[in-house]
Amino acid sequence: MPGFRKPAAGLTCLFALAAAGCSAGSGGSTDAPSRSRESAAASAPAPSGTSYAPYVSATDASGTDSSGSPSTYNLAFVTADGSGCTPKWNGEKALTDPAVTSRIARLRGTGGSVRVSFGGASGKELASTCDSASALAAAYGKALDAAGATRADFDIEGAGLTDADSVARRSQAIALLQKERGGLEVSFTLPVMPSGLDSGGLALLESANTYDVRVATVDLMTMNYGESYTGDMGDYALTSAKAAHAQLKKVFGLSDAGAWQGMALTSMIGVNDIAGETFTLSDAAQVRTFARQKAMAWVSMWATFRDQQCEAGKPARDDAATDCSGVEQSPGEFGRAFAG
Repeated sequence: MPGFRKPAAGLTCLFALAAAGCSAGSGGSTDAPSRSRESAAASAPAPSGTSYAPYVSATDASGTDSSGSPSTYNLAFVTADGSGCTPKWNGEKALTDPAVTSRIARLRGTGGSVRVSFGGASGKELASTCDSASALAAAYGKALDAAGATRADFDIEGAGLTDADSVARRSQAIALLQKERGGLEVSFTLPVMPSGLDSGGLALLESANTYDVRVATVDLMTMNYGESYTGDMGDYALTSAKAAHAQLKKVFGLSDAGAWQGMALTSMIGVNDIAGETFTLSDAAQVRTFARQKAMAWVSMWATFRDQQCEAGKPARDDAATDCSGVEQSPGEFGRAFAG
């Protein structure tokens, strides 16, 4: 997903949400990778329902943040401070910046929990700048502690998917962190096409499996397909989810239900910066209905600060990745559509 751009002025143990008896230390370690896998357990807990968990700016409040009463807010993004191993919000603000910590407290005050999202399309993901798994785990842990979060999301895209060293280092670091924090819930947010996850996304999940990372959810970025995809964006989202569902079943030996329960969908609302991609309010309702039918983990969007109509006279496409949707809507309408 886009990073914040200022306006022009284990899966080894199955998916944690779908498995019973999953625990750390299932046979792998950060020193000696294993290839163990388990299939869906008959005693898997029943899904608790598809929640709404939008991406929000960790640093700047929006009047549409709480539209739809999110159960969880994905705080975007923690990245590296330059080329070092220091985690900062958007690579700029200290983790303990009072403005950020008070913002997080206000988000919690609406009744939602928070999930720290690492990475994104802009800046440097910490796995590419930290020189060891232990240093990387410590950096991730500092960010989680600053936010008071027990949930971590890793939004990995672009060059980060093809950098084998950082992929392995990240998997090792997350495994270390989960040994220290038994309740840490991990999700990966990955790009997808109507044909499914690409080789980089699949390799990242294989790496997580190799190092015994317990992954709760794979979140699919149903967006940015390319200018040749000019059809209905809601239909593309469902087609992408079905293709990825088949892949996850095959790679991890999951049941139909387990693969759906371990999946989430994130949409780029309104006008994208790719010509031909406009995700409408009816598309949001379509995605929500499908996700609920399949008992997916959650639905999400990029992002709450875009969930409003652009000001009259502004070029909608130029603003698509900044502060408005580019379509006719009332403030917060996409959030309410996704929440159902």
